[in-house]
Order: sequence, then structure tokens, then C-alpha cells
Amino acid sequence: MFTIEHEFDATIVTLIDDGDIPLQDDITIAAFASVVTLEQYNPRTDRIHKISMSMAQLRDLQAALNLPEGSYRFSDAPTD
Repeated sequence: MFTIEHEFDATIVTLIDDGDIPLQDDITIAAFASVVTLEQYNPRTDRIHKISMSMAQLRDLQAALNLPEGSYRFSDAPTD
């Protein structure tokens, strides 16, 4: 399950783990113009862990989810 909210400066997506036990805490993804942040509460440390990634890193992650094992680099040059 997930929710989507459009704020003034970001789109916020919250991923809610509603599957089989053991469940994980919600993950909040905030997409700004130049950076994407991921946050998840850790009950063992009672802290929120935050990761920031650039739009290029997000693009690479998206591509990596659909590629076989290996090392890849995006090229800015057009392909024919």
C-alpha cells in the first residue's frame, strides 16, 4: 500500500508495508527538484534514518531494477 501527496515543493510518497509478518516501518520518499530523500524510522535506535540521492542516482536505480547483474554507465551521447 502507498500514499501520494503533492506539497508546495515536493511530491511525497509513503510506502506502507502491509504484507505478511514481519512488517517493516513505513518508508517516506520526498522528491524535490534536485534531490530525492528516503526516510524510515528505526525502533531499535528510536531515530529516523535518512538517505539523499541525486536525480542521476534515482535514474540509475530505476534502470538497475530492470537489468541483469553487471556494471553499467549511462552515456549522454545519443544512440542510433
